Amino acid sequence: MGNYILSCESTVDLTKEHLERRDIHYICYPYELDGKAYRDDLGATISFEEFYAAMSRGAMTKTAQINAYEFEEYFESFLKQGKDVLHLCLSSGITGVINSAEMARSALLEKYPERKIFLVDSLAASSGSGLLMDRLADLRDGGMPLEELYQWVEDNKLRLHHWFFSTDLKYYVQGGRISKTAGMVGTMLGICPLLNVSKEGRLIPREKIRSQKKVIEAIVSKMEMYAENGTRYTGKCYISHSGCPDLAEQVAKLVTEKFPDLAEPVGINSIGTTIGSHTGPGTVALFFWGSPREN
Repeated sequence: MGNYILSCESTVDLTKEHLERRDIHYICYPYELDGKAYRDDLGATISFEEFYAAMSRGAMTKTAQINAYEFEEYFESFLKQGKDVLHLCLSSGITGVINSAEMARSALLEKYPERKIFLVDSLAASSGSGLLMDRLADLRDGGMPLEELYQWVEDNKLRLHHWFFSTDLKYYVQGGRISKTAGMVGTMLGICPLLNVSKEGRLIPREKIRSQKKVIEAIVSKMEMYAENGTRYTGKCYISHSGCPDLAEQVAKLVTEKFPDLAEPVGINSIGTTIGSHTGPGTVALFFWGSPREN
């Protein structure tokens, strides 16, 4: 391994065990549940089941960014050890957190001019950024130097695809991604919107699909369309979900049938409390490597 730290935010939506095993460090976002402050700590304080059950009962959530002071304190713990840092930020199309990280970086490089901190706008979210971090860990373990790794992630991050669907439109209406009227009509008709993350890192509605069965088929068809080498895809595939493991398993089963050459079994993770505060229960997301995002 190189003399540098791989770092990310809790919004990569991987397990604590996975991140520790891959020697990936992370900083947690703050959030509130019914006015009480918590950290998005990968389900350690409040389990994902408890969190989504509370949302289903009407609990109110509120998220906030990691501030510059928190980043400065976090990064400095590595610099003091004589380590450089490559840090992956949640997409700028979703949050401005990279600005806080930049402020911390500027302050620290004045104090530690011999050290390096590389910040990456992932243009990714949830286990999509998790899949990206996993590839960076592979390259680090293969001996790739820090500067080369930074250039690699900038050159390749748009090859990471994210496709989402939701079976509960309430939270997409609240977030302004779907109008109130469209949400009401969609709920009555059993519409499940299919969304993806654009090349600007924004969550964009793409199709309106009626029934869970059809939206599961549709999301896997997007992987057939965009994955590296189509159905001969040999990379890794991750799925994340917000309190709907049965739906995630159905997607994973279909992916496994359609893509027999996967590098390993499909990884299923929970959408964490930061992103889950905005999606609400009932969202499933599919992540894979493919051709560069064009829109």
